[in-house]
Amino acid sequence: QVQLVESGGGLVQAGGSLRLSCTASGRTFRMYVVKWFRQGPGEEREFVATITSSGGSTDYASSVKGRFTISRDNAKKTAYLQMNSLKSEDTAVYYCASKCEFMRYGKCDYWGQGTQVIVSS
Repeated sequence: QVQLVESGGGLVQAGGSLRLSCTASGRTFRMYVVKWFRQGPGEEREFVATITSSGGSTDYASSVKGRFTISRDNAKKTAYLQMNSLKSEDTAVYYCASKCEFMRYGKCDYWGQGTQVIVSS
């Protein structure tokens, strides 16, 4: 069983930046696609970004493309989401997931507990 722990959320002003981390337990992290999702207040869960096991391919939701960057360090069993030029509409709980199908809303087997991001305008 893989456990994922997100960190790095918090309160930031619009236009600011945050970097989220997702650290995995176990030895299989390097084998899996990782995704970030978010869920705003009263909203459905939304795909944010995904990265292949090697880090060679990424995909982003149009709402974050050009502002967010997903990356990973397999040696540290950690994935990252660098978020720049944050907007109030980025306010949400952010979740990482692994052992995912690459397609945006493909199945993921493992999920973190989420980290809150609040962007004040």
